Amino acid sequence: MAQQESAKTRRAFDAAAADFTALGRYLWRPIGADTVEVADPRPGQRVLDACCGTGASAIPAARRVGRDGVVDAVDVSASMVSELRRLAGELPQLRACQEDVTAWQGAGYDVVQSALGIFFFPDMAAGTRRLIGMARPGGRVVFTIWRGDAMAAAGRHLGLAVAEATATDPPAEREPHLFDRINQAGTFAEWLTELGLSDVDVTVRDRWLTMTPEVAWLVVLGSGYRGALTELTPETVGRVREIYLSRLRDAGIVELDATTLIGAGIAPAAA
Repeated sequence: MAQQESAKTRRAFDAAAADFTALGRYLWRPIGADTVEVADPRPGQRVLDACCGTGASAIPAARRVGRDGVVDAVDVSASMVSELRRLAGELPQLRACQEDVTAWQGAGYDVVQSALGIFFFPDMAAGTRRLIGMARPGGRVVFTIWRGDAMAAAGRHLGLAVAEATATDPPAEREPHLFDRINQAGTFAEWLTELGLSDVDVTVRDRWLTMTPEVAWLVVLGSGYRGALTELTPETVGRVREIYLSRLRDAGIVELDATTLIGAGIAPAAA
């Protein structure tokens, strides 16, 4: 089941690459900039950017480390990596690689960072531990996740719109996930400490996304929510869009909570 979900996620992000870049103006780039601000990579350092997408955090990290540094940006989606290579053509220090980052063989990084990536791992705890292990002893490790129900309203109304457009049952409640236990500042800090990080600090970045029709639909097309559309015909997708926007309007949703938690800590010394 985990492998099936991983493959579904990969297909969704492959399909979303161009729209992911378009949504980046409103969402991914500010969140990536927040992540890099907390990670604070320095000139000449080596950085691993895990689940890099189209580079919202990898590109600003590469600018910070300069040409004497290195940013290995890794993502499972070939389309995302291809788009990142296009966007980062003038940053030779950024090396974009298509691979499952939990199988990545790099180690000894000064900074390991992941913006909105770790909750996509089939085993979130094991995958996150693997990333922590790629940092050098005393290296900085930074993970950004959503706070609480951030972004959930879009997914809920999309699921109901797909059900109505396809005359199928509404989506079942999502199975309980580790994310549900750690999506507040205190519990996130506790969890990162349990995984071995020291001096853990969690920064809350409040953000609200103005849901114009253009942006509201980009939230679907340029994110993991795109997976809900991959098996639908273009005509059905058009109907989903109409119903989804109508549902948001009827519910009075003019802003979407996009608040993030940025957890930072120090990697443990070698055993």
